[in-house]
Amino acid sequence: MDDELLESEPQKERQLHWIFIGREGVRAGWSVLLYALLVVVFAAGMGWAVHHFVPHPPARNAPMTPRGGAVGEGLQALAVLAATAIMARAEGRPVLSYGYLGRAKLVRFAGGLLCGFAAVSALVGALWKARLLVVDGRMLSGAVAIRYGLEWAGVFLLVALFEESLLRGYLQFRVARGIGFWWSALLLSVAFGSIHGSNPGESPVGLFSAGAIGLIFCLSLWYTGSLWWALGFHAAWDWGESYFYGTSDSGLAVKGHLLATHPAGGLLWSGGLTGPEGSLLVVPLLLAMALLMWLWWGRRGPEFPAMEADRRARRGVS
Repeated sequence: MDDELLESEPQKERQLHWIFIGREGVRAGWSVLLYALLVVVFAAGMGWAVHHFVPHPPARNAPMTPRGGAVGEGLQALAVLAATAIMARAEGRPVLSYGYLGRAKLVRFAGGLLCGFAAVSALVGALWKARLLVVDGRMLSGAVAIRYGLEWAGVFLLVALFEESLLRGYLQFRVARGIGFWWSALLLSVAFGSIHGSNPGESPVGLFSAGAIGLIFCLSLWYTGSLWWALGFHAAWDWGESYFYGTSDSGLAVKGHLLATHPAGGLLWSGGLTGPEGSLLVVPLLLAMALLMWLWWGRRGPEFPAMEADRRARRGVS
């Protein structure tokens, strides 16, 4: 009887090891759960601490201020980066390996900035030309315009850092090992669209647009192997919408914008309170962007770092 018990102990240990550990270390599902728990714990703790900096938070529908945006987005980005650092240490990888390595970082980032502002300008220009957006005039000038422009640039860089690191950083790299890059990209892009549902003024088209833009960012990660282009594009797109053109961004408005605009016409075409992302005109823009990315980067093939490891894992090669 004692011999049977002794023999069963190693078997139980092997079973537990199989449940939690795979060929490449801790299984993806457990890693994702642990990462999500860390993000929630850090974000909750920092959310409690934020009241020391913003004792009287603005009302839900009030425009966001640069100070409030910097504190809120900065703490969320810090929570994500802290969780990523812990998981990177546990897996024996550099913390920057989840999207922030790769070649030509500065060039990618600068290119993303230019493409992001050009893309949102094309969308706003199309809305204005079709008389679906009315420009009311200029709101800021001189030193005040420069100050707000720089402040909002910093805020939206934090927004981009938080959202890209959360959904296309550690999670994209880890989940892709389990189910493949594009299934992971689709799943996390749906999540990216869904989290915008809590924004006041958001619409079904806006939620679809957010998810589709998430896929565009995943496409850039697939082709370039890093998030630097997506980081620049994301920050410039939000800055252009919110500060430069003064439109809503996924239903959110800001205090201190260069131009004043308002939507006109049908909700599906103007975007309404959602902003330009809520217009169906965003669909041909995103398709054009995907085509241009394929033409520019597609010839070299994908550079996503986990691609080969993912292929080996699916073929059962250690």
